[in-house]
Amino acid sequence: MPRPIQALIHPDALAHNLNVARSAAPDAKVWAVVKANAYGHGIERAYPGLQSADGFAMLDFAEAERVRALGWRGPILMLEGCFEARDLEFCSRLNLWHAVHNDAQIDWLATHKTTWPHRVFLKLNSGMNRLGFAPAAFRTAWMRLSGLTQVDEISLMTHFSDADSEGGIERQLQVFQAATEGMAGERSLANSAATLKLAAAQPEVRSDWVRPGIAVYGSSPDFPQHSMADWGLRPTQTLRSRLIGLQQLQPGDSVGYGSTFRAEAAMRIGVVACGYADGYPRHCGTGTPVLVEGVRTRVVGRISMDMITVDLGPVPHAGLGSEVTLWGHGPHGSVLPIDEVAQSAGTVGYELMCGVAPRVPVASAGEGGE
Repeated sequence: MPRPIQALIHPDALAHNLNVARSAAPDAKVWAVVKANAYGHGIERAYPGLQSADGFAMLDFAEAERVRALGWRGPILMLEGCFEARDLEFCSRLNLWHAVHNDAQIDWLATHKTTWPHRVFLKLNSGMNRLGFAPAAFRTAWMRLSGLTQVDEISLMTHFSDADSEGGIERQLQVFQAATEGMAGERSLANSAATLKLAAAQPEVRSDWVRPGIAVYGSSPDFPQHSMADWGLRPTQTLRSRLIGLQQLQPGDSVGYGSTFRAEAAMRIGVVACGYADGYPRHCGTGTPVLVEGVRTRVVGRISMDMITVDLGPVPHAGLGSEVTLWGHGPHGSVLPIDEVAQSAGTVGYELMCGVAPRVPVASAGEGGE
């Protein structure tokens, strides 16, 4: 019998969340961001839930090939553009749109031999200070691209650093508007947070294309200010296992490495087949939420490589084989948001989604799952 841990992917939830993003940005087209193997969900498993998108956005050319192999004939945007000149051959062969964020990428285009001109997204560094042309250099880059026969349409884009926090987007939005004044081309500015929080009320934020990433995968982009439920999102990834052991503790008994947890009273604990070698964060400690048979309880003690110990006080009926939900959908309609687990680990839901280990079997809901 295989070890009972399993990750489940929920295509219906992906479709639902994509529709939430679309509803938040009326009249805008929507990129489904599938970088990092669809945020750890697997592009092939995520694709059925994301086919209503207007385009797919990603970083890796091999992943772009996988999306084309699935039958997608619409736009694909390479968010970091080309990494070397020969990548333009992939763009020509697979009909990929690509970001341009530095002069070398323009130089490569200028010497590229292609039958069909390329659609490019010229990126402005409006304050994130990662990729993109500085505002003072942006118009020159746009003029250089406009003069190339290898380039067809030029779209304009930037990325907000603080859409999910009190910093907001106003300063970056002003920089973008000033730098792009009078330039033709579609615009793309809004990430998940800007899409959900601002796009409906501000046409200049939603512009022509929005780029929801983490929201599509059921994680709140501004947690804990807003939860997944506040935005109407649903979990798209479930990590679940079962109890494989039971222990009865007496007052003063410890649990796990380092004896970091000691029982204050008699208590019953369960041992779960899941650990940091499965991608569950080692930094999650006592108090991290977990569901046992759909009932909310807590982790106690340190996370081990292969096991987690949980408090069975709230679940007196639990026994060997009881279902444990580490995050996502639990039995009886229960839900444990991934953001709450990530918060206990001092990280974000993105990392947990992308970090499920290769040894964990993965299935789509309904495919050997629920």
